[in-house]
Amino acid sequence: MILIPVKNLRNAKQRLSMLLDASARTQLAQAMLSDVLEAVAEFGQDDVSLVTSDPFALDLAGQHRFEIIRDDANVSESDAIEMATEMCVSRGVECTLVIPADIPLIAADDIRAIYQHAPAKGSVLVPSSDKRGSNAVLRRPPALFPLRFGNDSFMPHLASAIATNASCVVLSLSRVGLDIDTPEDLQQLAQAAGEKQSQLLAREFLRMSRPLVLEKIQNSQLAAKS
Repeated sequence: MILIPVKNLRNAKQRLSMLLDASARTQLAQAMLSDVLEAVAEFGQDDVSLVTSDPFALDLAGQHRFEIIRDDANVSESDAIEMATEMCVSRGVECTLVIPADIPLIAADDIRAIYQHAPAKGSVLVPSSDKRGSNAVLRRPPALFPLRFGNDSFMPHLASAIATNASCVVLSLSRVGLDIDTPEDLQQLAQAAGEKQSQLLAREFLRMSRPLVLEKIQNSQLAAKS
């Protein structure tokens, strides 16, 4: 089962608020989700559930004929996945692959690679490009270890996976590695090859606010060096 947690998209991507207003951030989040679901639909070799109560996500799930696991609490991705995992266990699902809604460059080949590297019992972790976050996690069985997402989730997930004494594969995939949280991420999305919905939006947003983008990126780089 592929699980895609989607929080309320109207409040998405607060870290981009210095650059994009609420409407633009929602547009971007919706476009990224659309791109992720297109890749999942193209893969088409496992059941898919969106864990959400967001109206746009619910409608998109219906268009793709994906299952919906209602997350009316809308507290966090971690809580949503914990609830969905319990449901999968109760159904006898053998394996779950958690994919976030903000890795728009993901392709069907990336999902295929994750499954191809999956052990008979164990996990596959795909880190973010900075090796801090977890941008995809496969667990077999589904409740092999708990997931706690956040900016620095990769090392805790890796430690939890190793502690199970089951096989753990760390798989670096460049397209999956790019999650969109900062102006720098948005610039990488815009500059990457391709014409996905989110890329077209990112290019338009950056064109409209180029001086501000450059200033924010420079300030972020200076802060990282200090």
